[in-house]
Amino acid sequence: MNFNNEEREIILTRYDDMNQRQIPLYPLRDLSVEFCGLQLENPFLLSAAPSTDELSMAARGLEAGWAGLILKTTSMPGTKVDLAYPMISGLDWEDKRLLGMGNIDLISRYHIDEVTERVRILKKQFPTKLIGASIMGSKKEDWQTLVSRLENAGVDLIECSFSCPQGNIGEDPGKMLAQSEHAAEITARWVKEAGNKVPVLIKITPQVTDIVKIAAAIKRAGADGITASNSMPALMGVDIHSFAPMPNLDGQSTYSGLTGPAIKPITLRTIAEIAKNVDIPISGNGGASNWRDAVEFMAVGAENVQICTAVMHYGFRIIDDLTSGLSHYLAEMEFASVREIIGKALPNIVDHDSLRRKDVKCRIHIDSCIGCELCFVACRDGGHEAIELRDASRIPLLREEKCEGCGLCKQVCPVDGCIEIR
Repeated sequence: MNFNNEEREIILTRYDDMNQRQIPLYPLRDLSVEFCGLQLENPFLLSAAPSTDELSMAARGLEAGWAGLILKTTSMPGTKVDLAYPMISGLDWEDKRLLGMGNIDLISRYHIDEVTERVRILKKQFPTKLIGASIMGSKKEDWQTLVSRLENAGVDLIECSFSCPQGNIGEDPGKMLAQSEHAAEITARWVKEAGNKVPVLIKITPQVTDIVKIAAAIKRAGADGITASNSMPALMGVDIHSFAPMPNLDGQSTYSGLTGPAIKPITLRTIAEIAKNVDIPISGNGGASNWRDAVEFMAVGAENVQICTAVMHYGFRIIDDLTSGLSHYLAEMEFASVREIIGKALPNIVDHDSLRRKDVKCRIHIDSCIGCELCFVACRDGGHEAIELRDASRIPLLREEKCEGCGLCKQVCPVDGCIEIR
């Protein structure tokens, strides 16, 4: 269900069967944030992706309640965009569908002429929303022309894709711009030279040896912020009967960009490393699927969160879950604003030598145990052989003198709270 502006003021409700009406449970908190001088109604943006590649889809997303969007990466007229289908494959695990999504998509087939017109239309229709656009060039003149044209069209923010294979000043052909400290700095400087009307974000890749050096180079170039980060190059799978890689295009395929929940831990680390070491605004991107993920992104330094795969999976409507969940969280934690979340976890991320050393043990609550034996098997074959079964039954028995408190048993247990580490 979508909500208009008035309905958004109170969106968490219960249904009163007798009177056939919704009863408000609590008011929606103020979720507004400021990012690079831009005011957002909430911290949720639609990432540059298929969901923002058609004008009608972009408008529908904004109508649903997203604070803004980044139009899918555009290029100069004449740039060849030769798409191959099917382009999407999924990473499933046991009964969980689409734990990760892979794509062999390219940039938008719509060039800058079309995209600038879309910017004008969207700004007129949604004057309070952030309308951003992503760009990619192959040489200095292209990058600077794209920036100028978008600024003249009234765009609010420009995101530069440095994290897809593209022309990169002749350094390491075929590699990404953001894999080279030198190339990233030069190109970011070109972009900033072309205009200073709107903020410029550089979208980077986590596939580098030292993400801090790349972020520092981008800051030196004068960029206003960083989008951290992008999809991870991956081979999504191989059919073990035909030996065709995924997605299968007549028995052949290529490497995909892996997105979705599978890359969330990588994105968290990327954001945290930048936030702890480089003073530059960060837009979190890659793996966030719900409001809890978004809170985690912000807790390690992101100032807003871009979402792609979850929208492609569940639709624009997830914005209602994102805003209501975040609002409830603010109320529960007694935070006055979203700003109080940002960077909250950073002081707790330390190097290994700084971690406390204490004697910890697991504790198994037998009254909650369902007798699945997962903890027994995991500890026996992957832990410290500290769990046995009671008298040939399926009820686990902990040998505390052998337990090191590694936590493996807790991770495999399907019952919340059945095993604790203390």
